[in-house]
Amino acid sequence: MNAILVRLWNLLKIGTLQWYLLWFMHHKYIVGTSAVIFNEQRQILLLRHRFWREGSWGLPGGYAEHGESLEETVCREVREETGYEVEIERVLRLVSGYKLRLEVSFVGRLVGGERRLDAREIIEARFFAPDDLPAGLIRSHQHLISMALAGEGSERSVVSLHPTFPRR
Repeated sequence: MNAILVRLWNLLKIGTLQWYLLWFMHHKYIVGTSAVIFNEQRQILLLRHRFWREGSWGLPGGYAEHGESLEETVCREVREETGYEVEIERVLRLVSGYKLRLEVSFVGRLVGGERRLDAREIIEARFFAPDDLPAGLIRSHQHLISMALAGEGSERSVVSLHPTFPRR
């Protein structure tokens, strides 16, 4: 039976048909991103988000869109939510396994832009000193900040949804 499956697979030729078959046969994941963003004073960008529990603060981030690298996702989300331009420096953490969800956290830095909040989503955005973080900071985000301050994570960001595939 296995020999027949292998033969059928090889008849499909490597490429589009095989990819669609794999896509239909496997679960789909939601891919979320977040980032610890530092300004020149090494303060950390935190947000109060309308969709989070009242009084909570957390890191910027959001969900990847089709054809977007994970680094591009974080940069887009920060720009849309705050007006700031950021540059991603490294991967901090990758977590999977919770309800078909993949979460990738990065470390980055502010490189420009002007503060312009998206009032539909963001209540407040501020930079905080690492030793003066606000009450209500989401516990998992506190852990990510501690990791970033300790220099944990990979040296350079290498995660991408399309690392070697040309865009069409």
